[in-house]
Amino acid sequence: MLLGFMSLLLTVSEKRIANICITKSVGETLLPCATMTFDVTKEETKCAEQGKVSLVSRKGVRELQYFIFYLALCHVISCILTFSLGMAKMRRWESWEAETRTLEYQFQYDPRRFQLTRETSFGKRHLNYWSNNPILFWPVCLVRQFYRSVPKVDYFTLRRGFITAHFAEGSNFDFQNFIKRALEKDFGVVMGISWWIWIFSVLYIFLNANVFYSHFWLPFSPLMVLLLVGTKLQGIVTHMCLDSDDKSQIIKGSLLVRPSDHFFWFGWPNLLLHLISFVLFQNSFQVAFFTWTSIRFGIRSCFHRGIENIIIRVAMCVSVQILCGYVTLPLYALVTQMGTSMSKDVFAENVIRGIHIWREKAKKNVAHRNPHSQDSSLDTSLSLEISLESPSFRFDVSTSILMDRSSDDNKHVAVTEENISSEQLGSFQGFHLQNTGKPRQF
Repeated sequence: MLLGFMSLLLTVSEKRIANICITKSVGETLLPCATMTFDVTKEETKCAEQGKVSLVSRKGVRELQYFIFYLALCHVISCILTFSLGMAKMRRWESWEAETRTLEYQFQYDPRRFQLTRETSFGKRHLNYWSNNPILFWPVCLVRQFYRSVPKVDYFTLRRGFITAHFAEGSNFDFQNFIKRALEKDFGVVMGISWWIWIFSVLYIFLNANVFYSHFWLPFSPLMVLLLVGTKLQGIVTHMCLDSDDKSQIIKGSLLVRPSDHFFWFGWPNLLLHLISFVLFQNSFQVAFFTWTSIRFGIRSCFHRGIENIIIRVAMCVSVQILCGYVTLPLYALVTQMGTSMSKDVFAENVIRGIHIWREKAKKNVAHRNPHSQDSSLDTSLSLEISLESPSFRFDVSTSILMDRSSDDNKHVAVTEENISSEQLGSFQGFHLQNTGKPRQF
């Protein structure tokens, strides 16, 4: 919709754009090919009379509209393909989640057993000679993206650290479904186009000018950013292991990692999501640019500068697509949950719907008991908020449940089984309804 709106604006203002004049020397500098010449049309007569050329001719504006169509199509296809690859990689996590309910898993992670941190499976993977070496640390994390980027031991350890920090230990919380819901919501951010991404896109067109020799380095930029993100994610997992080892070298049960924002750049886990969004859009931009120039001007046009340039562009675009979907996105989906705060997607959709129904029934009961003072009663009523108590943070859901101050403690609004299933009620372990000082187990 945004790209379509931009195309409409270009249609309305193409004549005014064509009348923006620049000097011929500047125009020759901005040409994408050295062999190109200016084609002055009658709409550019105003500039020609001044000895100048148009910033973009009317023909150029129309070609830009074609390019916007290709960009929209390529971006949608690219995001769907990336998300599909990520979900295919994460499908094996369903069997891992089911394994956490077996007796073998309970025996392996027996909380009564003492062992050295370095003797655990997680410790053996991350506590090595390179872990504390600043020269070898990041190269090893870079290489690890391409071989078992998310092994079972990492999944189990991060899962246990997440549940222990935010729920009661031993909870049967379905971590895999939570990650899936959170990733589906993040997909909207990945598909979106932020203002700063548009700035980089305009720079991309500008840098495609012949004088910048962009064909030597610009196709590699999305891949470099993606490798940087993947390396950081691998480094976060190792830093969590090092942090646990520093606190205690002998553990009871299995190694426990502690979620915290300080492992992420600037203490902002969502920055990684925005970088992935930037990479996918820039990759879509390059695919669209290659497709548009090939169809409109031919595969042998000066835009491609030889067969080598074509091979490099295609190889980089395919590599970014596969690497992002099959490696970086699943790794991001798991590691980004290890921040201090927890996503509200911990609630299943039917749970959230049940809470809203509960709130509406409570409001109706208040209105029924106080028909003449509904507004004042609602304003002065007792607000019970569903909040999450954990050792590291407090998470407040925006939806509060309003009940009358004078209501009897035995009276309550029931959430029926058809609204919230018994399985989903298990996700409320560790949650409380907060009164003025008296907690009530939900």
